[in-house]
Amino acid sequence: MELKDLKTVRYEVDADGVATVTLARPHRHNAWTGRMHAEYRWCLARAEGDPAVRVVVVTGDGDAFCVGADAGALTKHAEAGVYDSGLPNEVAHPGYGVRDEFDHDLVWHYGLRFPVIMAINGACAGVGLALACFADLRYAVAGAKITTAAPRLGLPAEYGLSWVLPRLIGVTRSADLLLTGRVVTGEEAAAIGLINGVLPTVSELRDHVGALAHRLATEVSPSALRATKHQLYDDLLRFDVGASVEEATSLMSEMMGGADFAEGVAALLAKRPPRF
Repeated sequence: MELKDLKTVRYEVDADGVATVTLARPHRHNAWTGRMHAEYRWCLARAEGDPAVRVVVVTGDGDAFCVGADAGALTKHAEAGVYDSGLPNEVAHPGYGVRDEFDHDLVWHYGLRFPVIMAINGACAGVGLALACFADLRYAVAGAKITTAAPRLGLPAEYGLSWVLPRLIGVTRSADLLLTGRVVTGEEAAAIGLINGVLPTVSELRDHVGALAHRLATEVSPSALRATKHQLYDDLLRFDVGASVEEATSLMSEMMGGADFAEGVAALLAKRPPRF
């Protein structure tokens, strides 16, 4: 696959190393398809293989983020009586190889070397919500409608939402969203900790997320971002807090011998921004 082959997703990288992935089926409110899934994975694999990329922003084209699986695909599932991801046999595997537990659909976000920020510019449902939940940071526009959707379709929690949601917002609130499938707005999502913040308009959302992404890309050590991200998700699977402390100590010793640490200290002493 090449950039010119993308039909349902757009991919671009700016001069600061911020890559933007746009779900681009606005006529279908960016409903998820097998092709979109494959193209999305390809874009993240391309970002992972490009050392210039330091942060990825994901958003939707038009007035929605992603309304979940395309209705046409759902109809085919109902007729066939079986689930089909629609993915081709050969797909990209970004984030794979860090931990066996991460080598699964969407969970691979945890293995990426850079942070992924979701800019939820409108309706976000089903697999769209799962996609957002496996990102590192999430921001939404005010009034965005967010729902698991699955229970109203006679389906279980999908794509690991029964694992990731309780770790983001707790069991009680997760039970509410997963069992009822009710719609929450961006404002409520922020209040319960599902997203990091809510912005009044899509323009302000894009500006806020863009500024944050550029700050991470230019002011934060890429090696520190990678190491801290992996610590965060490794520790979700640990049962021993002491092991976390020992791992942090080992990483600290290793990274203090690196160029990023030397530059960070030099910048601190010179009272200037670091140049990573």
